[in-house]
Amino acid sequence: MSSSTPSTVDRAFQAALYDATDTTLDTGASLLAADPAADAELARRGEEFVATAWRRGWQPADVVRIVRRELDDVHVRLVSASIRAQARDDRPRGRRWAAQLEELAAEAGDVPPRADRFSHATAVLELYRLLLRLPTLEPLEEPAARPGSGSRMLTRIRALLAKAEATGFPEEAEALTAKAQELMARHSVDEALLAARAPAPDAPGACRIGVEPPYEQAKAVLLDAVADANHCRAVWNEPLGFSTVVGFEADLEVVELLYTSLLVQATTAMTKAEAAQRAGGRKRTKTFRQSFLAAYAHRIGSRLATAAEVEVSDDLLPVLASREVAVTSATDRLFPQTVTTRLRGVSDAAGWTQGAEAADRARVESRPRLP
Repeated sequence: MSSSTPSTVDRAFQAALYDATDTTLDTGASLLAADPAADAELARRGEEFVATAWRRGWQPADVVRIVRRELDDVHVRLVSASIRAQARDDRPRGRRWAAQLEELAAEAGDVPPRADRFSHATAVLELYRLLLRLPTLEPLEEPAARPGSGSRMLTRIRALLAKAEATGFPEEAEALTAKAQELMARHSVDEALLAARAPAPDAPGACRIGVEPPYEQAKAVLLDAVADANHCRAVWNEPLGFSTVVGFEADLEVVELLYTSLLVQATTAMTKAEAAQRAGGRKRTKTFRQSFLAAYAHRIGSRLATAAEVEVSDDLLPVLASREVAVTSATDRLFPQTVTTRLRGVSDAAGWTQGAEAADRARVESRPRLP
């Protein structure tokens, strides 16, 4: 009977969600497995947990990332299904949010055969345990984007970064990345000009970018360097595995693009360098990798800063300065208290040297004056 369904789910939740032991989990899963009529209500409760996560400041990509980090693939599939189901009745939340939902739909693929009822109920309760305990995050405002602004430039930037990732020659990869950064800088200046001429200039917003283990400290430093070179600010949340990047929409897009590309390139270069070290008889792979990525991130920051330099007219300088102030103010509002973290585990001299050399291979050429 329909009246028994909520009762079964409530009793299972009471047994399993508020006690982290395996015994209570088995009790709750047994209750659900024995009552097929509870399935619809159980799924609906999952949508409620997702909606609660949104009210706590989480976004689809954030939830999937924490579930993937803490649980298993089956839980990722379950939470993705709950997010997609909840989205059907949800309000529009902006372009970036919609893109995250589209990515979830694209990754859905073929659904594997469902496990037995007890195993399925156990996985659902494990997922709901995690969702129930999600902390409140800083609410992010999505910056407005002018229709069609910069789409052609971003297409060129993506093409350059794709070539950089695909080439087997480190020098070519670094040169292509430097060219992409140059275009990003020009793109940012063009956006500033458009904002200055608009009757109501846009305001900065923020997005979260995953910074996944291992070697997450060095990756966070790399993201920070990319953000700084593109007029943004990055704040790392180590326990939850992401950085929040604050900036104007055009700059946020290129930070996501360039960080992802540089991480691919750095990992490729590190793997080759590590293979050479192993061939020479060295086995300190963890410290080598940490030191390599730390040096790469440190050195690439100065290379990107140089590549980002463009000459601008005197009348545009106040506009750029005001945007810088706006980004800093927005960061301070979101994160009134931050601390500085020191890199740990950077003790391999060979790793540091080779990481710095990988970043130094970038050929940063002089930039033409903007028209």
